[in-house]
Amino acid sequence: MASLSLKHIYKKYPGGVTAVSDFCLEIQDKEFVIFVGPSGCGKSTTLRMIAGLEEITEGELYIGDKLMNDIAPKDRDIAMVFQNYALYPHMTVYENMAFGLKLKKTPKEEIKRRVEEAAEILGITHLLDRKPKAMSGGQKQRVALGRAIVRNPKVFLLDEPLSNLDAKLRATMRTELTKIHKRVGTTFVYVTHDQVEAMTMATRIVVMKDGLIQQVDTPQNLYDKPVNMFVAGFIGTPQMNFINAVLEKKEEDVYISFEGYSLKLPHEKATDPAIQDYIGKEVVAGIRPECIHDEPIYLSTMSENVIDVSVDVTELMGAEIYLYLSIGEQNATARVSSRSQARAGDTISVAVEAGRIHLFDKDTQKYIIH
Repeated sequence: MASLSLKHIYKKYPGGVTAVSDFCLEIQDKEFVIFVGPSGCGKSTTLRMIAGLEEITEGELYIGDKLMNDIAPKDRDIAMVFQNYALYPHMTVYENMAFGLKLKKTPKEEIKRRVEEAAEILGITHLLDRKPKAMSGGQKQRVALGRAIVRNPKVFLLDEPLSNLDAKLRATMRTELTKIHKRVGTTFVYVTHDQVEAMTMATRIVVMKDGLIQQVDTPQNLYDKPVNMFVAGFIGTPQMNFINAVLEKKEEDVYISFEGYSLKLPHEKATDPAIQDYIGKEVVAGIRPECIHDEPIYLSTMSENVIDVSVDVTELMGAEIYLYLSIGEQNATARVSSRSQARAGDTISVAVEAGRIHLFDKDTQKYIIH
Protein backbone atom coordinates (compact mmCIF):
# COMPACT_ATOMS: atom_id res chain seq x y z
CA MET A 1 0.00 0.00 0.00
CA ALA A 2 1.15 3.58 -0.42
CA SER A 3 0.87 7.19 0.55
CA LEU A 4 0.91 10.00 -2.02
CA SER A 5 2.67 13.33 -1.83
CA LEU A 6 1.93 16.17 -4.26
CA LYS A 7 4.35 19.05 -3.84
CA HIS A 8 3.65 22.38 -5.55
CA ILE A 9 2.12 20.73 -8.63
CA TYR A 10 1.27 22.93 -11.63
CA LYS A 11 -0.33 22.11 -14.96
CA LYS A 12 0.13 24.73 -17.64
CA TYR A 13 -1.03 24.37 -21.24
CA PRO A 14 0.32 26.21 -24.29
CA GLY A 15 -1.22 29.66 -24.63
CA GLY A 16 -0.82 30.53 -20.98
CA VAL A 17 -3.72 28.46 -19.61
CA THR A 18 -3.02 27.21 -16.08
CA ALA A 19 -5.33 24.33 -15.13
CA VAL A 20 -3.83 23.54 -11.73
CA SER A 21 -1.81 25.92 -9.51
CA ASP A 22 0.48 25.15 -6.57
CA PHE A 23 -1.33 21.94 -5.59
CA CYS A 24 0.11 20.64 -2.30
CA LEU A 25 -1.39 17.58 -0.62
CA GLU A 26 -0.28 14.65 1.54
CA ILE A 27 -2.50 11.56 1.20
CA GLN A 28 -1.97 8.89 3.84
CA ASP A 29 -1.93 5.16 3.20
CA LYS A 30 -5.47 3.68 2.98
CA GLU A 31 -7.20 7.08 2.95
CA PHE A 32 -10.29 7.72 0.82
CA VAL A 33 -9.62 11.22 -0.51
CA ILE A 34 -12.14 12.91 -2.81
CA PHE A 35 -11.45 15.90 -5.07
CA VAL A 36 -14.63 17.91 -5.48
CA GLY A 37 -15.49 21.14 -7.27
CA PRO A 38 -17.38 22.56 -10.25
CA SER A 39 -16.59 21.60 -13.86
CA GLY A 40 -13.26 23.01 -15.02
CA CYS A 41 -11.77 23.39 -11.53
CA GLY A 42 -8.79 21.10 -12.30
CA LYS A 43 -9.79 18.02 -10.28
CA SER A 44 -9.69 15.51 -13.17
CA THR A 45 -6.47 17.06 -14.52
CA THR A 46 -4.86 16.52 -11.10
CA LEU A 47 -6.02 12.89 -11.06
CA ARG A 48 -4.63 12.36 -14.55
CA MET A 49 -1.28 13.80 -13.46
CA ILE A 50 -1.19 11.27 -10.61
CA ALA A 51 -1.96 8.52 -13.15
CA GLY A 52 0.71 9.76 -15.55
CA LEU A 53 -1.82 10.48 -18.31
CA GLU A 54 -1.01 14.21 -18.07
CA GLU A 55 2.49 15.58 -17.77
CA ILE A 56 3.33 17.61 -14.66
CA THR A 57 4.52 21.09 -15.69
CA GLU A 58 6.09 21.94 -12.32
CA GLY A 59 6.32 20.26 -8.93
CA GLU A 60 6.95 16.75 -7.64
CA LEU A 61 4.70 13.70 -7.27
CA TYR A 62 5.69 10.87 -4.94
CA ILE A 63 3.94 7.53 -4.52
CA GLY A 64 5.40 6.07 -1.35
CA ASP A 65 8.85 7.58 -1.25
CA LYS A 66 9.47 7.26 -4.99
CA LEU A 67 9.46 10.28 -7.33
CA MET A 68 6.96 9.56 -10.13
CA ASN A 69 7.24 12.56 -12.48
CA ASP A 70 9.05 10.63 -15.22
CA ILE A 71 7.69 7.14 -14.50
CA ALA A 72 5.39 5.65 -17.19
CA PRO A 73 1.73 5.08 -16.15
CA LYS A 74 2.10 1.28 -16.37
CA ASP A 75 4.98 1.35 -13.90
CA ARG A 76 3.27 3.49 -11.23
CA ASP A 77 1.38 0.60 -9.62
CA ILE A 78 -1.92 2.44 -9.81
CA ALA A 79 -5.29 1.41 -11.25
CA MET A 80 -7.74 3.87 -12.77
CA VAL A 81 -11.51 3.52 -13.10
CA PHE A 82 -13.01 5.80 -15.74
CA GLN A 83 -16.43 7.44 -16.05
CA ASN A 84 -17.29 5.46 -19.20
CA TYR A 85 -16.04 2.08 -17.80
CA ALA A 86 -13.74 1.50 -20.85
CA LEU A 87 -14.61 -2.22 -21.11
CA TYR A 88 -13.68 -4.30 -24.15
CA PRO A 89 -17.05 -5.13 -25.82
CA HIS A 90 -15.83 -8.35 -27.50
CA MET A 91 -14.55 -9.85 -24.23
CA THR A 92 -16.47 -11.54 -21.42
CA VAL A 93 -16.41 -10.10 -17.90
CA TYR A 94 -13.78 -12.68 -16.92
CA GLU A 95 -11.59 -11.76 -19.92
CA ASN A 96 -12.00 -8.03 -19.22
CA MET A 97 -10.91 -8.50 -15.61
CA ALA A 98 -8.05 -10.82 -16.52
CA PHE A 99 -6.69 -8.77 -19.43
CA GLY A 100 -4.21 -6.62 -17.49
CA LEU A 101 -2.86 -9.65 -15.62
CA LYS A 102 -2.37 -11.56 -18.89
CA LEU A 103 -0.27 -8.68 -20.25
CA LYS A 104 1.92 -9.00 -17.16
CA LYS A 105 2.37 -12.74 -17.88
CA THR A 106 0.68 -13.67 -14.59
CA PRO A 107 0.23 -17.49 -14.24
CA LYS A 108 -3.24 -18.73 -15.25
CA GLU A 109 -4.07 -20.16 -11.82
CA GLU A 110 -3.16 -16.87 -10.16
CA ILE A 111 -5.33 -14.95 -12.67
CA LYS A 112 -8.27 -17.28 -11.97
CA ARG A 113 -7.87 -16.91 -8.19
CA ARG A 114 -7.67 -13.10 -8.34
CA VAL A 115 -10.59 -12.68 -10.76
CA GLU A 116 -12.86 -14.99 -8.75
CA GLU A 117 -11.86 -13.25 -5.51
CA ALA A 118 -12.63 -9.79 -6.94
CA ALA A 119 -15.92 -11.03 -8.47
CA GLU A 120 -16.92 -12.36 -5.05
CA ILE A 121 -16.18 -9.01 -3.37
CA LEU A 122 -18.24 -7.17 -6.01
CA GLY A 123 -21.08 -9.67 -6.24
CA ILE A 124 -20.57 -10.30 -9.97
CA THR A 125 -19.56 -13.99 -9.95
CA HIS A 126 -22.71 -14.85 -11.93
CA LEU A 127 -21.72 -12.39 -14.68
CA LEU A 128 -18.24 -13.74 -15.48
CA ASP A 129 -19.36 -15.32 -18.79
CA ARG A 130 -21.38 -12.31 -19.98
CA LYS A 131 -20.28 -9.60 -22.39
CA PRO A 132 -20.71 -5.87 -21.55
CA LYS A 133 -23.65 -5.31 -23.93
CA ALA A 134 -25.74 -7.77 -21.86
CA MET A 135 -25.21 -5.84 -18.61
CA SER A 136 -26.67 -2.80 -16.87
CA GLY A 137 -24.71 0.35 -16.05
CA GLY A 138 -24.26 -0.71 -12.42
CA GLN A 139 -22.95 -4.13 -13.45
CA LYS A 140 -20.49 -2.56 -15.92
CA GLN A 141 -19.30 -0.25 -13.15
CA ARG A 142 -18.60 -3.24 -10.91
CA VAL A 143 -16.65 -4.96 -13.70
CA ALA A 144 -14.53 -1.83 -14.19
CA LEU A 145 -13.82 -1.83 -10.45
CA GLY A 146 -13.06 -5.54 -10.56
CA ARG A 147 -10.53 -5.03 -13.34
CA ALA A 148 -8.76 -2.54 -11.07
CA ILE A 149 -8.98 -4.69 -7.91
CA VAL A 150 -7.38 -7.80 -9.49
CA ARG A 151 -4.17 -5.86 -10.07
CA ASN A 152 -3.70 -5.23 -6.32
CA PRO A 153 -2.51 -1.67 -7.02
CA LYS A 154 -1.01 0.63 -4.40
CA VAL A 155 -3.47 3.37 -5.34
CA PHE A 156 -6.96 3.40 -6.87
CA LEU A 157 -7.84 6.45 -8.99
CA LEU A 158 -11.54 6.91 -9.78
CA ASP A 159 -12.71 9.60 -12.20
CA GLU A 160 -16.45 10.34 -11.71
CA PRO A 161 -17.23 6.59 -11.77
CA LEU A 162 -20.90 6.96 -10.77
CA SER A 163 -21.96 9.87 -12.97
CA ASN A 164 -23.51 7.63 -15.66
CA LEU A 165 -25.78 5.82 -13.19
CA ASP A 166 -29.32 6.74 -12.18
CA ALA A 167 -29.94 8.34 -8.76
CA LYS A 168 -31.03 5.14 -6.98
CA LEU A 169 -28.11 3.11 -8.29
CA ARG A 170 -25.68 5.92 -7.44
CA ALA A 171 -26.84 5.79 -3.83
CA THR A 172 -26.38 2.00 -3.75
CA MET A 173 -22.94 2.18 -5.36
CA ARG A 174 -21.80 4.84 -2.87
CA THR A 175 -22.38 2.33 -0.09
CA GLU A 176 -20.72 -0.44 -2.10
CA LEU A 177 -17.62 1.67 -2.80
CA THR A 178 -17.22 2.45 0.90
CA LYS A 179 -17.41 -1.28 1.70
CA ILE A 180 -14.96 -2.12 -1.10
CA HIS A 181 -12.48 0.49 0.18
CA LYS A 182 -12.58 -1.10 3.64
CA ARG A 183 -12.22 -4.64 2.30
CA VAL A 184 -9.45 -3.91 -0.18
CA GLY A 185 -7.56 -1.66 2.26
CA THR A 186 -5.96 0.51 -0.44
CA THR A 187 -5.55 4.23 -0.94
CA PHE A 188 -8.48 5.67 -2.96
CA VAL A 189 -8.31 9.01 -4.78
CA TYR A 190 -11.70 9.88 -6.25
CA VAL A 191 -12.95 12.77 -8.39
CA THR A 192 -16.55 14.01 -8.48
CA HIS A 193 -18.57 17.20 -8.87
CA ASP A 194 -21.26 15.70 -6.61
CA GLN A 195 -20.82 16.93 -3.04
CA VAL A 196 -23.18 14.20 -1.73
CA GLU A 197 -20.72 11.53 -2.95
CA ALA A 198 -17.87 13.44 -1.33
CA MET A 199 -19.66 13.93 2.00
CA THR A 200 -20.79 10.31 2.32
CA MET A 201 -17.63 8.44 1.25
CA ALA A 202 -14.50 10.47 1.91
CA THR A 203 -12.20 10.39 4.91
CA ARG A 204 -11.02 13.81 3.66
CA ILE A 205 -12.30 16.12 0.93
CA VAL A 206 -10.26 18.46 -1.26
CA VAL A 207 -12.46 21.35 -2.45
CA MET A 208 -11.12 22.97 -5.64
CA LYS A 209 -11.95 26.09 -7.61
CA ASP A 210 -10.15 27.53 -10.65
CA GLY A 211 -7.22 25.11 -10.27
CA LEU A 212 -6.61 26.07 -6.63
CA ILE A 213 -7.26 24.14 -3.43
CA GLN A 214 -9.80 26.02 -1.32
CA GLN A 215 -9.88 23.71 1.69
CA VAL A 216 -8.82 20.18 2.69
CA ASP A 217 -10.67 18.67 5.63
CA THR A 218 -13.00 15.97 6.91
CA PRO A 219 -16.60 16.13 5.60
CA GLN A 220 -17.95 17.32 8.97
CA ASN A 221 -15.35 20.07 9.37
CA LEU A 222 -15.99 21.33 5.84
CA TYR A 223 -19.68 21.59 6.69
CA ASP A 224 -19.21 23.17 10.12
CA LYS A 225 -16.13 25.32 9.48
CA PRO A 226 -15.87 26.39 5.82
CA VAL A 227 -12.90 28.72 5.29
CA ASN A 228 -14.68 30.89 2.71
CA MET A 229 -18.00 31.54 1.01
CA PHE A 230 -17.20 29.26 -1.92
CA VAL A 231 -16.72 26.20 0.30
CA ALA A 232 -19.71 27.18 2.46
CA GLY A 233 -21.95 27.43 -0.61
CA PHE A 234 -20.61 24.31 -2.32
CA ILE A 235 -21.00 21.93 0.63
CA GLY A 236 -24.58 21.36 1.80
CA THR A 237 -27.98 20.81 0.17
CA PRO A 238 -29.76 23.15 -0.32
CA GLN A 239 -26.80 25.48 -0.28
CA MET A 240 -26.08 27.95 2.51
CA ASN A 241 -28.01 31.24 2.41
CA PHE A 242 -25.87 34.37 2.14
CA ILE A 243 -27.45 37.55 3.56
CA ASN A 244 -25.85 40.99 3.24
CA ALA A 245 -25.97 42.54 6.71
CA VAL A 246 -24.36 45.01 9.11
CA LEU A 247 -22.90 44.13 12.53
CA GLU A 248 -24.24 46.44 15.22
CA LYS A 249 -23.39 46.70 18.90
CA LYS A 250 -26.06 47.78 21.38
CA GLU A 251 -24.69 47.97 24.93
CA GLU A 252 -23.10 44.55 25.52
CA ASP A 253 -24.96 42.73 22.75
CA VAL A 254 -24.06 42.33 19.06
CA TYR A 255 -26.73 42.09 16.36
CA ILE A 256 -26.77 41.16 12.69
CA SER A 257 -29.01 43.75 11.03
CA PHE A 258 -30.58 43.40 7.57
CA GLU A 259 -33.79 44.40 5.83
CA GLY A 260 -35.10 46.10 8.98
CA TYR A 261 -34.53 43.02 11.19
CA SER A 262 -31.89 42.29 13.84
CA LEU A 263 -30.69 38.86 14.96
CA LYS A 264 -28.98 38.77 18.34
CA LEU A 265 -25.71 36.82 18.42
CA PRO A 266 -25.17 34.54 21.44
CA HIS A 267 -22.63 35.73 24.03
CA GLU A 268 -19.75 33.49 22.87
CA LYS A 269 -20.04 34.79 19.31
CA ALA A 270 -20.62 38.42 20.36
CA THR A 271 -17.45 38.42 22.48
CA ASP A 272 -15.27 36.62 19.91
CA PRO A 273 -12.24 38.91 19.25
CA ALA A 274 -12.48 38.12 15.50
CA ILE A 275 -15.67 40.18 15.06
CA GLN A 276 -14.65 43.30 16.98
CA ASP A 277 -13.10 45.00 13.93
CA TYR A 278 -16.32 44.44 11.97
CA ILE A 279 -18.70 46.28 14.31
CA GLY A 280 -20.55 48.91 12.26
CA LYS A 281 -19.39 47.35 8.98
CA GLU A 282 -21.05 45.29 6.25
CA VAL A 283 -20.59 41.52 6.45
CA VAL A 284 -22.16 38.46 4.84
CA ALA A 285 -24.16 36.23 7.17
CA GLY A 286 -24.18 32.55 6.19
CA ILE A 287 -27.29 30.68 7.38
CA ARG A 288 -27.87 27.01 6.63
CA PRO A 289 -31.43 26.19 5.45
CA GLU A 290 -31.93 23.81 8.41
CA CYS A 291 -31.26 26.71 10.82
CA ILE A 292 -34.48 28.50 9.73
CA HIS A 293 -37.62 27.15 11.46
CA ASP A 294 -41.35 27.78 11.17
CA GLU A 295 -42.60 25.39 13.87
CA PRO A 296 -44.36 26.99 16.91
CA ILE A 297 -41.93 25.50 19.42
CA TYR A 298 -39.01 27.31 17.77
CA LEU A 299 -40.95 30.55 17.40
CA SER A 300 -41.63 30.57 21.15
CA THR A 301 -38.22 29.43 22.42
CA MET A 302 -36.22 31.65 20.02
CA SER A 303 -38.56 34.64 20.10
CA GLU A 304 -35.83 37.32 20.02
CA ASN A 305 -34.62 36.00 16.65
CA VAL A 306 -37.94 35.76 14.79
CA ILE A 307 -38.42 37.55 11.44
CA ASP A 308 -41.28 37.81 8.93
CA VAL A 309 -40.74 36.44 5.42
CA SER A 310 -42.71 35.90 2.22
CA VAL A 311 -43.02 32.37 0.85
CA ASP A 312 -42.36 32.32 -2.91
CA VAL A 313 -42.26 28.58 -3.65
CA THR A 314 -42.60 25.36 -1.63
CA GLU A 315 -41.07 22.02 -2.60
CA LEU A 316 -42.26 18.86 -0.86
CA MET A 317 -39.31 16.46 -0.65
CA GLY A 318 -41.17 13.73 1.24
CA ALA A 319 -39.74 13.86 4.76
CA GLU A 320 -39.18 17.63 4.57
CA ILE A 321 -40.20 20.77 2.70
CA TYR A 322 -37.96 23.38 1.11
CA LEU A 323 -39.36 26.90 1.46
CA TYR A 324 -38.00 29.52 -0.93
CA LEU A 325 -38.36 32.83 0.88
CA SER A 326 -38.05 36.57 0.28
CA ILE A 327 -36.69 38.69 3.13
CA GLY A 328 -37.18 42.21 1.81
CA GLU A 329 -34.93 42.39 -1.26
CA GLN A 330 -32.96 39.24 -0.36
CA ASN A 331 -33.72 35.56 -0.86
CA ALA A 332 -33.27 32.54 1.39
CA THR A 333 -34.16 28.84 1.53
CA ALA A 334 -35.46 27.03 4.62
CA ARG A 335 -35.52 23.26 5.15
CA VAL A 336 -38.49 22.57 7.40
CA SER A 337 -40.62 19.66 8.60
CA SER A 338 -43.12 18.09 6.21
CA ARG A 339 -45.77 19.13 8.77
CA SER A 340 -45.25 22.79 7.75
CA GLN A 341 -48.46 24.57 6.73
CA ALA A 342 -46.66 27.29 4.73
CA ARG A 343 -47.92 27.85 1.19
CA ALA A 344 -46.70 29.97 -1.71
CA GLY A 345 -47.89 33.55 -1.27
CA ASP A 346 -48.04 33.36 2.54
CA THR A 347 -46.26 35.75 4.87
CA ILE A 348 -44.97 33.72 7.79
CA SER A 349 -42.75 34.11 10.87
CA VAL A 350 -39.54 32.08 11.06
CA ALA A 351 -36.98 31.66 13.83
CA VAL A 352 -33.27 31.75 12.99
CA GLU A 353 -30.65 29.86 15.02
CA ALA A 354 -28.25 32.75 15.56
CA GLY A 355 -25.76 30.47 17.33
CA ARG A 356 -25.15 28.61 14.06
CA ILE A 357 -24.70 31.67 11.84
CA HIS A 358 -21.40 32.01 9.97
CA LEU A 359 -19.98 35.45 9.25
CA PHE A 360 -17.84 36.23 6.20
CA ASP A 361 -15.81 39.25 5.13
CA LYS A 362 -17.73 40.90 2.28
CA ASP A 363 -14.58 41.75 0.29
CA THR A 364 -12.30 38.75 0.78
CA GLN A 365 -15.20 36.23 1.25
CA LYS A 366 -13.12 34.55 3.99
CA TYR A 367 -14.75 33.48 7.22
CA ILE A 368 -14.75 35.73 10.28
CA ILE A 369 -16.42 33.35 12.73
CA HIS A 370 -18.30 30.06 12.51
